[in-house]
Amino acid sequence: MGHTDNIGTLTANMELLQRRADAVVKELVTKYGIDAKRLHSAGVGPLSPVASNKAEEGRAKNRRVELVEQ
Repeated sequence: MGHTDNIGTLTANMELLQRRADAVVKELVTKYGIDAKRLHSAGVGPLSPVASNKAEEGRAKNRRVELVEQ
């Protein structure tokens, strides 16, 4: 799942997080040989922060991709 901080518009963040998640999937497939059928990229944008967005340190933690086992 792709995540972003809360800087920028929701639309821009949703596009960014999808590109971020897609890039991770591409890397897992091309570099590590994982079957693309086993992977799905999705995102929640700024809707699930792990830290406060009030300071850069927290925003940096919120810009991330998480792997979720299904």
